Amino acid sequence: QVQLVESGGGLVQPGGSLRLSCAASGIMISRYVMGWYRQAPGKQRELVAVIGNPDNTNYSDSVKGRFTISRDNAKNTVYLQMNSLKSEDTAVYYCKAALGMLIPYWGQGTQVTVSS
Repeated sequence: QVQLVESGGGLVQPGGSLRLSCAASGIMISRYVMGWYRQAPGKQRELVAVIGNPDNTNYSDSVKGRFTISRDNAKNTVYLQMNSLKSEDTAVYYCKAALGMLIPYWGQGTQVTVSS
């Protein structure tokens, strides 16, 4: 059974930092394109960052220069380092694992709230 478990969310002040983790079981993330997505209330889910094989990365324009995606294949975990957080980064953040044309796997999400 495949599981993606996100953690590291919480409440942070504007300008602060958080590091999200996505621990995978049942798959080897080294074979997958791993991504972070987010969904704010009343909005569609949107791409935040992806990391492929080898470790090529891509970011949405709204987070470029502030967020960094990385992977540790030995720990089967993907990370999202989020710096200089803004109120508009408030959302539920989801981890996704994709392999070719197969149906992707999603985590259950972790809430990030940026507020003073």
